[in-house]
Amino acid sequence: MSTIAEIKKTTEGKMDQSIASFKNNLTKIRTGRANPAMLDSVQVDYYGSMVPISQVANVALLDPRTISVQPWEKGMGAKIEKAIRDSDLGLNPAAMGDLIRVPMPPMSEERRKEMTKLVRTEGESGKVAIRNLRRDANDHVKKLVKDKLASEDDQKRAEADIQKVTDRHIAEIDTLVAAKEQEIMAV
Repeated sequence: MSTIAEIKKTTEGKMDQSIASFKNNLTKIRTGRANPAMLDSVQVDYYGSMVPISQVANVALLDPRTISVQPWEKGMGAKIEKAIRDSDLGLNPAAMGDLIRVPMPPMSEERRKEMTKLVRTEGESGKVAIRNLRRDANDHVKKLVKDKLASEDDQKRAEADIQKVTDRHIAEIDTLVAAKEQEIMAV
């Protein structure tokens, strides 16, 4: 059986994981800016096996709107360029010698609005996950009280603490959502 302190610690850890997962999901949502992480999902054929581009090339930012991909081997340039072009990211890479430039196409107003909606949806999902963790933690505390392993005063204190942690994590999600929306709407 766990103690109230353990329940609080575990819940906070899980909430931190939810935030990390949410941040990871946010990096996949496209903004007008270039982000090397956008190419993480693109796989390229490397001697018969499919590997992420980052395993066969240096992926970096040239400027805020352009990603540079520098293959480590001479023959990989064309394959990488084709993999990026064939991905569902809507990018149009251009080879310049050994270097592949991947410019970010500007997003239409409509596309920006779609993206902000997507960010808000992700934010809502993150908040729901955190609220579910709060509910689970409160249920555990109630069970301790029911099993006479904690007093009702302990329960009230624990629930207040868990609520504080929940509020802090939800505020963090709101901050991240606002920042991402601003990034998307910036032309």
